[in-house]
Amino acid sequence: MTNLVEKVKLPVIYDAVCAEYHRAGHPERPQRVLSSYEKLRTQKEFEVEWLVPTLAQDETLLLAHSREHIERLRMATGDFDADTPAYARIDDHARLSAGAAVLALETALKNGTAFSMMRPPGHHATPNEAMGFCYLSNAAIAALLGRSKGFNQVALFDFDVHHGNGTEAVIKDCANIIFASTHQSPCYPGTGLQDSGTNCFNYPIPPQTPPAEYRKFITSAVNRLKSHNPDLLVVSAGFDAYKGDPIAQESLELLDFFWIGQMVKSFNIPTVHLLEGGYSDDLCHLIHAYFLGFLGCSEPTGIREN
Repeated sequence: MTNLVEKVKLPVIYDAVCAEYHRAGHPERPQRVLSSYEKLRTQKEFEVEWLVPTLAQDETLLLAHSREHIERLRMATGDFDADTPAYARIDDHARLSAGAAVLALETALKNGTAFSMMRPPGHHATPNEAMGFCYLSNAAIAALLGRSKGFNQVALFDFDVHHGNGTEAVIKDCANIIFASTHQSPCYPGTGLQDSGTNCFNYPIPPQTPPAEYRKFITSAVNRLKSHNPDLLVVSAGFDAYKGDPIAQESLELLDFFWIGQMVKSFNIPTVHLLEGGYSDDLCHLIHAYFLGFLGCSEPTGIREN
């Protein structure tokens, strides 16, 4: 186990500007990142190197999206759907989140890992559609960029409680990219019931699955990805399979996310972490526990206030 003397460091990409948009009652709210920033800023178990992203440009977005979608996002005047509002300057916010994924990739290639703690999330955004709180497919963009840098096999692991349908739609049948998603089913968006294409592996999990059983699905997904010998890992880190999350019905606890961090670390390859879902007030503690596991620190003793 690590300790304070060893000064484990986690690069975190964050800009408080991502908290500037909101809609009353919407679960994807600014407090998600504001409280998580405070938790990581004040915790003592590992050091954080704070990095600030820049806007992703069209050339980058076109790796995953049609030009029509990019223009629709740029000119958005009406909501994309009931869950995905056309906030003021949402194009800039989405591009900044995508730019954070790019910076996380670049940082991980130098330092081994990095975490983008930005909103909006991205794993529901398809090549042509914004949906499910997501506007641009951040994880898919990072994976496609990684492939362009010469990695032999890029793995995408999505442990958000909702299926990463957007990520799958972008990278389905792409050479040298594999994708595994563990997610509640039935649940939004109703996809991911079986494997798709040649490279997308789905693990639908019944609601209220006990943590010990849930871990078996995650273990299967991780082992399947490992069997392809990836040399780069992109993680869609969603924390909404937590027992206290208001928009799902799973049962994971704090120590389960610590364990997931350990499982992700076991790949032992450059790893990009991107924040997806997680809508409980405990999100900041769950993120902290996950990185305690990933960084090899001692396990958390429980959820408590700073």
